[in-house]
Amino acid sequence: MIIYNAEDQILGRLSSVIAKQLLKGEKVFVVNVEKAVLSGNEKMKIEEYKQKRERGDPIHGPFFPKEPDGIFLRTVRGMIPWDRSRGREAFKNLKVFIGMPEEFKDKKMEKIENADASKLKVKYTYLGEIATALGSKKKW
Repeated sequence: MIIYNAEDQILGRLSSVIAKQLLKGEKVFVVNVEKAVLSGNEKMKIEEYKQKRERGDPIHGPFFPKEPDGIFLRTVRGMIPWDRSRGREAFKNLKVFIGMPEEFKDKKMEKIENADASKLKVKYTYLGEIATALGSKKKW
C-alpha cells in the first residue's frame, strides 16, 4: 500500500508513476488531489479542459469529469491499458481523496522528487481551480 500526497506535485508526472505502480499490482492511495499542479497558462488550461468536457454527445459521451478527484482518475486511466482486463483490474487498486482523510493523517506519505512544482519555471495552476472553472459545486 502506497500513499501519495498530491500537494504541489505535477499532475502528469505523478499520474505516470502511479500508473506504473498500479500495473505492478500495488494498491495506491492519493490524498489532496485538489492541490495537484498543472503547468502552463491558467486560461489556456481551463479552455483545454472545457473543450474536453463539452466534446461529444451528452447522451452517448465521451464523458469528462468536473471534480478534481474525477479529473485525476481520468488522467491515470489514460495511462493504463483500459481496454484490457489487466488495465481495468489495475485501475481498481487506485483510491483518490479530496483533502486529507483522518485515517491517513498519521501515515507516511510519498512524494516524487521530479514532480515537485517548486522547480517549475513557468506559470502553473491547481487542479481545484480548474475544477471550479469547469463548474464544480465546491470552491477549492
